[in-house]
Amino acid sequence: MRGLRRVYGSGKTAYEAVKGIDFDVRHGEVFALLGTNGAGKTSTFDLLEGLARPTSGTVTVFGGDPVAERHRIRAETGVMLQSGGLPAELTVAETLEMWRGTCTHPTTVEHVLGLVDLAHRADVRVGSLSGGEKRRVDLACALIGQPTLLFLDEPTTGLDPESRRQTWRLLAGLKASGVTMVLTTHYLDEAEELADRIAIMHDGRIVEHGTLHDIVDKHPARITFEHPGVTLPQLPAARIDAGDRVTISTFTLQEHLLELLSWAHRERITLAGLQAQSASLESVFLAAAAGGTSEALAHTG
Repeated sequence: MRGLRRVYGSGKTAYEAVKGIDFDVRHGEVFALLGTNGAGKTSTFDLLEGLARPTSGTVTVFGGDPVAERHRIRAETGVMLQSGGLPAELTVAETLEMWRGTCTHPTTVEHVLGLVDLAHRADVRVGSLSGGEKRRVDLACALIGQPTLLFLDEPTTGLDPESRRQTWRLLAGLKASGVTMVLTTHYLDEAEELADRIAIMHDGRIVEHGTLHDIVDKHPARITFEHPGVTLPQLPAARIDAGDRVTISTFTLQEHLLELLSWAHRERITLAGLQAQSASLESVFLAAAAGGTSEALAHTG
């Protein structure tokens, strides 16, 4: 993707959902696109899947335009939407057989039911399934064509913890076999578990991009405690916000924490409510959702 923009409407009512983003997805990796509702993730997915044309910029999938070359590219892709909308009156097996008929080189219904642990529900109508089971049928539909590229939009929403873990194991196995995946999720632990690289969108732009290690390392750790009512020590290169609860932002957590504790010990001061926490994907995501840019977020205190 290069300079990708997606605008809905025109004139005064125009809404720019995607505002000139760039990224690449490498063969065989899991790429997670994160962001709050309205960040532009679904619009980006629509463009990648060939469901819409960009207002400007370019999208290339398997070396071609996903709209103009949809017949060739679609044969190699599987898509799991946020909501499948499958016919409620068909059984699970009938649904997958119907879906199988649209694929170029499908696997068997029995095989894909085994992958998503629904073999025992094959003869149950889709409308009678639980929400989590319906999500697994959606995943089965995405997998039955044996894709080499998977688009997964909130793949584990509605699943119980064990089913989520089972889905993670399934996706990890697909990755090991060479399947490329692009996913969105609101479960940050899911992105941490599965993704090789992560992009965080906010207001139509990508504000963070890289491996989990790359992203987290750009952001400070935090030390917090109740203000002890005395003059605080100087901590070089740290940012100190000394309100009722003191927040110290630092890129050298261990050194500054040791210095702070040594000072408190010498001065016989109790640091009530002391907490020390390294930067995490959650803290970076929340800062991005609050509207910061990548450069500004790295100095957020």
